[in-house]
Amino acid sequence: MNPIWTFLSRTQGQRGPNWVDYAAYGYLVLGLLAILLPVLWLGLNSFKSRTLLDQNDLSLFPRDYARLGRASVTSPEGKTFVLIDNLPEWVLQWASLDTNERALRDAERFVSPYEGAEARALRSHLGLTEQAARDLVRQQNLDTCLIVYPTALPAVQQACDVAGAMAILSTEDRLTLGTYLALEDYQVGKLSGQIRVTAPDPETGVIRVWGVSRLTSPNGLLPARALDDPDARPTPLPQASVTAQPFLDFRLTNYSDPLRGTVQGVDINFGQCFANSVLVTVLATLLTLLINAMAAFALSKYRFRGQLLTLGLVLGTLMVPPAVMMIGVFQMIQITGLGGSIWGVIIPGAATPTGVFLLRQYMLTIPNELLEAARMDAASEWKVFWRLVVPLAMPAIAALGILSIIWRWNDLILPLIAIPFQTEAHTLQLCLLNLNGENVGKPHYKLAMTMLTLVPVTLVFVFLQRFITTGVASTGVK
Repeated sequence: MNPIWTFLSRTQGQRGPNWVDYAAYGYLVLGLLAILLPVLWLGLNSFKSRTLLDQNDLSLFPRDYARLGRASVTSPEGKTFVLIDNLPEWVLQWASLDTNERALRDAERFVSPYEGAEARALRSHLGLTEQAARDLVRQQNLDTCLIVYPTALPAVQQACDVAGAMAILSTEDRLTLGTYLALEDYQVGKLSGQIRVTAPDPETGVIRVWGVSRLTSPNGLLPARALDDPDARPTPLPQASVTAQPFLDFRLTNYSDPLRGTVQGVDINFGQCFANSVLVTVLATLLTLLINAMAAFALSKYRFRGQLLTLGLVLGTLMVPPAVMMIGVFQMIQITGLGGSIWGVIIPGAATPTGVFLLRQYMLTIPNELLEAARMDAASEWKVFWRLVVPLAMPAIAALGILSIIWRWNDLILPLIAIPFQTEAHTLQLCLLNLNGENVGKPHYKLAMTMLTLVPVTLVFVFLQRFITTGVASTGVK
């Protein structure tokens, strides 16, 4: 720590820090925060639940609150509201669980202690009403049209004798069948999570448990329903009087579910996508280094007719926007038969004008006398290249390798052109597109997988950035 502290404690003033020191260190601190805070925010938000992200929660840490389950239940006697306390997380998140996770939960056993409107709300939320209604139709020998009634055409619904079936059932069975058929007097609203808070009653001053949808409000008042009287009209509570029960909630499933390919509604295994990205990056980087190094060696150490024209054409491609070449790249991929193959992502970008120019400039600094001495010792051109030029140009090659890793890892255009429909060959960047769409709202998975794409290139840059500095700085030295 002594060398680090000595460096950080240096000052321009002889008797202590002056305004220049304060300005310099303040500038460094602000720059560091501007770089790190967005990444830190992204990393911590990738552990948040979907509920918090849907609510545009701006807190830095993935903090959640104790919650209540709230639903509206309609019966022939009227509409009531229920607030259910102490519900486990898997019940509130039932809609986002996949088939395997639901199979691990005994939903029927969980609902059995509840009665009345609470039981109806939970059964509807956990998908138990449908099976119970189907079993009821079979046991009571009712018309089978009742089973398909909710999704049937209007003509089929009119021909089905719903009233006659309801008349012969008991009260409890009518509630079950009516809820399944979504009749007007038997509807059950969606069970949603409400934040569980405590606050004094504005009229009596007694501390009560309430359910609120959010903890902030523009006018400072939060509409709330009391746990012990959910049918009462919502009570406006002063925001300052409300006390919630926060706790840190790091959702590791945001990472594990996509990597195991168990995200509901998305047929993508991000573990395979990660492996594809690694394969593409490694092979494409090796090809880039080989081809660019050989081209740079020829342009820097050989003299041939049209050398300057060739170099000019190579450098001229730097001035062509990539978007202009997309159609040509697509046609070449299709003509060569690389379309639909992962090689269509690897090969087209193997030679880069930037890499050729970078390595050529560095190889110009290698004395020609060394190459001539090797040739006089009967070394072949291939041996001169591998045994002499490549080791001496290693700083520039390492810099190009790091840049190539970053380019290929983050590339979206080539995979989108070459393998748009081959999901088994998708890279991470292309797989992220599958989490976008009108009917796919999974921001928690999207943030987690975005963070996963940042980690490898960040580690490569942090630990190998000295090669970039050395290689780029040396390309202009002769």
